[in-house]
Amino acid sequence: MTTTSTTPATPGPAAGPGGTVLEATGVTMRFGGLTAVRGVDLTVDSGEIVGLIGPNGAGKTTFFNCLTGLYVPTEGTVKYRGTVLPHRSHLVTKAGVARTFQNIRLFANMTVLENVLVGRHTRTKEGLWSALLRGPGFRKAERESEERAMELLEFTGLDAKRDHLARNLAYGEQRKLEIARALASEPGLLLLDEPTAGMNPQETMATQELVRAIRRQGTAVLVIEHDMRFIFNMCDRVAVLVQGEKLVEGSPQVVQSDERVVAAYLGTPFEGEPGESEAAEVRAAEAREAGGTSSSGSGEGKKEGEGK
Repeated sequence: MTTTSTTPATPGPAAGPGGTVLEATGVTMRFGGLTAVRGVDLTVDSGEIVGLIGPNGAGKTTFFNCLTGLYVPTEGTVKYRGTVLPHRSHLVTKAGVARTFQNIRLFANMTVLENVLVGRHTRTKEGLWSALLRGPGFRKAERESEERAMELLEFTGLDAKRDHLARNLAYGEQRKLEIARALASEPGLLLLDEPTAGMNPQETMATQELVRAIRRQGTAVLVIEHDMRFIFNMCDRVAVLVQGEKLVEGSPQVVQSDERVVAAYLGTPFEGEPGESEAAEVRAAEAREAGGTSSSGSGEGKKEGEGK
């Protein structure tokens, strides 16, 4: 449904006061014999900013893809406000969950305004015939969508570049445009995949303020980021993935002081780390095989000595 906000420069209506927005339970994603994500539980409450961190290859983006319908989890469920999300990305967006991508995915040859209008498609009810006939209802919905898009461009500081092609924007502005397009679907939960990747300190600071402003408007945020200062300064809670499993979750202070997190980032093994039990089984099997070979060799030597 198309709506027009009466408050200028806001990211969209809140998804509702209080309660759990996202509930992921036992999410597992396997690709053949490789388990990229294993039994991950995570919740995000209304108005929260939650960080998801971990070394490269920890399964963070794969987990995001499971939450947003790009992947169908091998096991586990993902709920938005108590309802299991469908396994189709456009239906997930329609339900109230929007995202940005690690690699910018804008329509390069469309204008800034047109890119944001694309994000409105899940909130308009006008169909094919309405678009072809371009009746009064369609023109009204089109006008309201453009007004809403301009509010979001003002909110993200891109209103002066509404008619610029997306490809001509500076890198930091392209990141902002992706966020504006995601907000155009009026989500209750926004997922950001490395929103400050490649940014300079000033752009990073501006993005941090933008995310806080989104939260102030009632939209919960789940963010993947490698910039630890960005994460620990902004997030209410932080979860750490290592080798596809959730290692620890808690306040930024708790996570920063956890020795296992430090070890994981430094590549130092620690007792009970994810995957250690499997590695121990492999080592035990190798030891048994080596022991068997040694015993067999000793027996053969004994027989040779006896023969002499």
